[in-house]
Amino acid sequence: MTGYDSNSPITGAIDAHQHFWQYHPVQHSWINDDMAVIRKNFSPADLQPVLQQNGVSGCVAVQADQTEAETDFLLQLAQKNDFIKGVVGWVDLRAANLRQKLEHYAQFRPVKGFRHILQGEEPAFMLQPDFIKGIGLLAKFNFTYDILIYPQHLQAAAALVQQFPDQPFVIDHIAKPFIKDGVIDGWKKDITAIAQYPNVHCKLSGMVTEADMRNWKPSDFTPYLDVVTEAFGINRLMYGSDWPVCLVAASYKDMMDIVKNYFSSFTAGEQQAVFRTNATAFYHLI
Repeated sequence: MTGYDSNSPITGAIDAHQHFWQYHPVQHSWINDDMAVIRKNFSPADLQPVLQQNGVSGCVAVQADQTEAETDFLLQLAQKNDFIKGVVGWVDLRAANLRQKLEHYAQFRPVKGFRHILQGEEPAFMLQPDFIKGIGLLAKFNFTYDILIYPQHLQAAAALVQQFPDQPFVIDHIAKPFIKDGVIDGWKKDITAIAQYPNVHCKLSGMVTEADMRNWKPSDFTPYLDVVTEAFGINRLMYGSDWPVCLVAASYKDMMDIVKNYFSSFTAGEQQAVFRTNATAFYHLI
């Protein structure tokens, strides 16, 4: 069956994590040969019909390039496309003039928060005094922070978030556990530990690219979804497609169905929380 299931209890879903870009081989050098299918431009015109087909009413556009030009690019797209409900941009959190930069972006309602590609840094990077100082300014402007990391970064991330109980954080892609290899124990211990901080949320996104991208099956994700659902509880989880990155391993519908099917036995209200309410509240989308 294709398209949106009208019998689903989910209405007006929000995709809490997707990307747009004008492909450039240097700027997007992280798109390796295994991901060649996404070596092209992806625009709102490409995504909007896909969202409509899957019953998704809006999305949050997340940075893929570490420049303020990227933030401005996403902001411009949001200003021209109502279905882009929020932007998670990039700003240099270590900059001496960070306060002025945050004051600037606070003028624009679509800008909801920021992200640094911490998965490309050593874990100690996020514990540098200037980075910590930068994180400390975000809450003053009601900005969120997306934590993009691998399992080996989780302990440092916990040391970071414990210093900021009033800062809303969300872990992207369930911290990218090694699903392809079936490795779970170390990740389970560390993600359960960081989940004890009530201001830390978790995106159910990006999982297909951590699995065997050509031969995954839905059951591969169940043990990992069990862990984060138990650790964070229903009210701190949010669905994200990671489109178009997900396309290297799955269609948009395939990715959404992994999460929909997992939560299909939950109450209608719980499903609505995962697919709409939690992201709306976290990012102040309304």
